Amino acid sequence: MNKRILYTALAALLLIGFSSCKKESKISYYTDKVDYRDITSSITATGTIEPVTKVEVGTQVSGIIDRIYVDYNSVVRKGQVIAELDKTNLLSELASAQSNLQNAQSSLNYQQSNYNRYKQLYDKGLVSANDYENARLSYEQARESVNVQKQNVQKARTNLGYATIMAPIDGVVLSKEVEEGQTVASAMTTPTLFIIAQDLTNMRVIADIDEADIGGVKDAQRVTFTVDAFPDDTFEGQVTQVRQQATTESNVVTYEVVISAPNPDLKLKPGLTANVTIFTQEKSHVLSVPSKALRFTPNEALLQEGESIQDCKGKQKVWVKEGPVFKAYAVQTGMSNGSLTEITDGIAAGKEVLTEIQMQMPMMGGPQQQQSNPFMPGGPRNRNRQNAGQGAQGGQQSGNQGGSSSAK
Repeated sequence: MNKRILYTALAALLLIGFSSCKKESKISYYTDKVDYRDITSSITATGTIEPVTKVEVGTQVSGIIDRIYVDYNSVVRKGQVIAELDKTNLLSELASAQSNLQNAQSSLNYQQSNYNRYKQLYDKGLVSANDYENARLSYEQARESVNVQKQNVQKARTNLGYATIMAPIDGVVLSKEVEEGQTVASAMTTPTLFIIAQDLTNMRVIADIDEADIGGVKDAQRVTFTVDAFPDDTFEGQVTQVRQQATTESNVVTYEVVISAPNPDLKLKPGLTANVTIFTQEKSHVLSVPSKALRFTPNEALLQEGESIQDCKGKQKVWVKEGPVFKAYAVQTGMSNGSLTEITDGIAAGKEVLTEIQMQMPMMGGPQQQQSNPFMPGGPRNRNRQNAGQGAQGGQQSGNQGGSSSAK
C-alpha cells in the first residue's frame, strides 16, 4: 500500500515537471514551400567507350607478311590495300592447279573420242555391251575430273587473292598486330592483323548496370557521363539498347546497356572509362514538396496553450500551421526521388508545409539546449523556424529545393 502511494506521488511529480518543462521550453517548426521544381531520378554506373562499328581484319591463308602499307591511326578507304603476304607458294599452287586442269582436259578429249568410237561399234553390234559401258564410264570419270581441276584452279586463284589484304570499311586503323617479315598461320583460327574503327565521331558506351537498377533503364533515356581524361567536360548521350544477356562475376549480376556517345571533336577515345548517370525519371516544373513533409505529424504532447489539431482523411497528408491550428491537407502524389515528391492534387502552390519540429529545452543556470523532436527524422539545421507563439503568416520559409543530389 505504501509502495502504491509512493509510485502515484512520483508519477504526479513527473507530470508536473513535464508540464513545467513544456511551458518553459521553446517549440520551433521547420517549413518548406509547396512550389514548382524539377524532379529527377537517376542511377550511376561505369562503362567503356568504344566505336559503334569496329572490324578485325584477318587473313584466310598462311604465309609471311611481305608488305604493310598502313600504321596506327591511318585513315583508310574500303577496298584499299593495307598489307600483302608473300605470294611465292600461292603462285606455285595456282600454276600446279592449272597444269592439272590441262592434263584432265587432255584425258577428257581422249575418253570422249574413245566413247564415240565404241558407241558406233556397239550400235552395229560389233562390240559387247560390257566394252561399251566401260568406255562410257571412263568418259564420265574424265569429265568429272575436269570439273574437279577447275575448282582447284579457282581455289588457288582465290587464295592468291587473299594474300592481298584490303580494308573492308572506311575508317581509322586502331591496332596493327603484325610487322613485315612475320609469319601468320591460319590453320586453326583466323589471325588478326588490324583493327579498324569505322567512324570515331560516333562512339558508344557499354555500361554495366547492376541487377537492382536494370528494371528502371529503358531505351531513349537521357544520359550524361564524364571521363577522367577530361574531368571538366560532361558528355551527353541516350540509351540505345538494353541487352538481355546477364553477366555474373563474384556473385554480382550485371547487364550491359548501350549508350550513344556523339564525338564530333574526337575527345572520346576507345577504351576510356566513363562514369555514367542514367536519368530513369525526369519531370520539369511540377508542383512538389520535400518528401519529409509527407512523414510529418504534429505531436499532441508538444502542443502549446491554445493550439489544436485539425486532421483529415487520406493516405497521404501534409500539415500547415494556420495560426494556432495544425491543419492537415489530404494530397495526391506522383513521382518521387526520395528527396522531393510531386503533388498532383490537394494543396495549392505557395503554402508553407511543416517538415520538422525542434524543441529548445531549458538548462540549469545556462542557455537553452536545442533538442530535435524524437518523433520526427532529423533534418538540416539551415532552415528558418516558425515559433509556436506566432501566427501562420509569421512562419519563415526554408529553402525550396530538396537536399537530394538527384533533385535539380
